[in-house]
Amino acid sequence: MKDVNEQRDENQTSGSTPVTATIERRGPLFASGAASSGEPFIETPVAYDAILLASFGGPEGQDHVIPFLRNVTRGRGIPDERLEEVATHYRHFEGVSPINEQNRRLKLALEAEVARRGLNLPIYWGNRNWDPFLEDAVRAAHADGHRTLLAIATSAYSSYSSDRQYREDFARVLIDTGLGEGDDPVTIDKVRLFFDHPGFVEPFYEGVRDAVAAFLAEGIAAPAIRVLFSTHSIPTADADRSGPRDVDWGEGGAYAAQHRAVAAHILTRLSDELPEAAASSGKLVYQSRSGPASQPWLEPDINDEIAELPAQGVEAVVIVPLGFISDHMEVLWDLDNEAIRSASDAGMKAVRTQTPGVHPAFVAGLIDLVEERLNGTPASERPALTELGPWYDIARPGDSENVRLGFMPAAAGILP
Repeated sequence: MKDVNEQRDENQTSGSTPVTATIERRGPLFASGAASSGEPFIETPVAYDAILLASFGGPEGQDHVIPFLRNVTRGRGIPDERLEEVATHYRHFEGVSPINEQNRRLKLALEAEVARRGLNLPIYWGNRNWDPFLEDAVRAAHADGHRTLLAIATSAYSSYSSDRQYREDFARVLIDTGLGEGDDPVTIDKVRLFFDHPGFVEPFYEGVRDAVAAFLAEGIAAPAIRVLFSTHSIPTADADRSGPRDVDWGEGGAYAAQHRAVAAHILTRLSDELPEAAASSGKLVYQSRSGPASQPWLEPDINDEIAELPAQGVEAVVIVPLGFISDHMEVLWDLDNEAIRSASDAGMKAVRTQTPGVHPAFVAGLIDLVEERLNGTPASERPALTELGPWYDIARPGDSENVRLGFMPAAAGILP
């Protein structure tokens, strides 16, 4: 395979020297006993008594859309008139984001897997921006007698919004409710980022393999097939702050490096298992940017990239939603609508592959991550498909700072 951005060499991976000594090191907030050590990997068993499934949330009716968007943009002073422009995509789907229903399905699948393994761990689901809220989920867990929670966030990669903000949410909830204080406090740890865990990657690989094989069967030559791995664009300043700061991650920080590594793995495996596809190529692209034109965001945009492909002899494009857990709004609108239309306008065939959703490998993989922490599995025994993993249990100092707000209190990470 070719054209996938190169990875950093082995001395620049997440297992490198600890973060620069100029950043103060203090133990994680609201951590379980074992995790309070602040070690990168918690290799001591922890008796968790519940799982907290944390997600973004989404509106479930037209009347919900603007209040939901106010929650998403809280503190930024964006007027409702501007929010209504953003609401267009939700209005197209009757004001209903699919993400809540997808989380209901994921919760049921996780509960079934927990029961199958005999783990006896209840699962509580809470969102950042819409009902059910994280506050209510943590209160419910506390009322049921649970104090040692292990969180799974529905995001796999390093960045402020996909990792640190969830950890800030956990700290905020425990502070605001008072449940993180007193003689019998609630603690919240978080499973490691799972961008290169086999359970997360398998559904993407299957989708790429099947799509490329189908195009080959139609008589399209491998060099005329392009695989575009798409993820949410973020401001370059935020991307540069993703991941530990003592590592030169290259353009886009750890956020982009993690995506590039997974894309490279998928294409290498495809070449090994489907040799006739070896001459096809792939690239990491971005979607769904929402900032002002004056603010640099990660590029290239997927639609801009698609427009350039016919001149390169590309006849078919495989669109892989690599940055997304399930088929939520930005997959349905930005990929299934806009990107597919861009490919049609360019005279190319296109297919969008599956997200993990409730794929059995993904569901099992998430519970494997839970069992890592229950059992204190040594880092050397944890599965990871790229040189960057396995990722840390405890975020390192300075990881994924919010450029606008700086460091707010956050669980499951070394301060700040």
